[in-house]
Amino acid sequence: MGGALLSRWVKGDDAFTVVDPGLGEAPDGVRLCADRAELDGEKFDVVIVAIKPQLIDDIMPAYTEHLAEDGCVLSIAAGCSIDRLHRALGPVPVIRVMPNLPAAIGQGVSGIVADAATSPAQLAHATAMMERAGTVVVVDSEDKLDRVTAVAGSGPGYVFEIARAYVDAAIGLGFSPDEARALVLGTMAGGIAMARDSDRTLEELRDSVTSKGGTTQAGLDALNGDGLLSQRLTATVDAAFARAVELR
Repeated sequence: MGGALLSRWVKGDDAFTVVDPGLGEAPDGVRLCADRAELDGEKFDVVIVAIKPQLIDDIMPAYTEHLAEDGCVLSIAAGCSIDRLHRALGPVPVIRVMPNLPAAIGQGVSGIVADAATSPAQLAHATAMMERAGTVVVVDSEDKLDRVTAVAGSGPGYVFEIARAYVDAAIGLGFSPDEARALVLGTMAGGIAMARDSDRTLEELRDSVTSKGGTTQAGLDALNGDGLLSQRLTATVDAAFARAVELR
């Protein structure tokens, strides 16, 4: 995710230095260092935490010396609380971000929460960075960020599973896999684009394509006439939220 976001972040005016022992590939203009020692005491406005949460306690404390006096820490480490980051880095301004996978193509949805030490300018900078990767929702608590995780962070998985089942149903009607994929993904993409550009509610849009006694009505009755689809989606986000709380 760090690499995916970096490919979007470089589209702004910020300059980036990445410490990567593996010296993986980076976008043009990004400075790569194999070891922290190469930084030679340099200071940065933002230190970005883009490592596995289990590595934070061992790796991040050494980076406090590289944070500028008015700098902040931005973390995309999933499930790593602000308190834990403070324990590793000290009393520095910390901003947590929960991105989702489509951020890699600039169509992501990210939640952001900042601690009390974060200035409005620092939060605005972090928000602008994430807006290069898609939609940003700023929340006022880590509890709310866990709820963002349940809805948007894990959300692409739900969408892919719904699309997979929809494609299988189309194949069952006699379409080839390629035909079914084109029909389903095109229909979903068109419907979402229409909803985004419309001031009408989702219920109104649904009703606009539903004639009484018609094919859409028959399909909707089978899909959610008993309310089970609504119940399953509620159970889905509730289960993801409960797990996010457990992982804090």
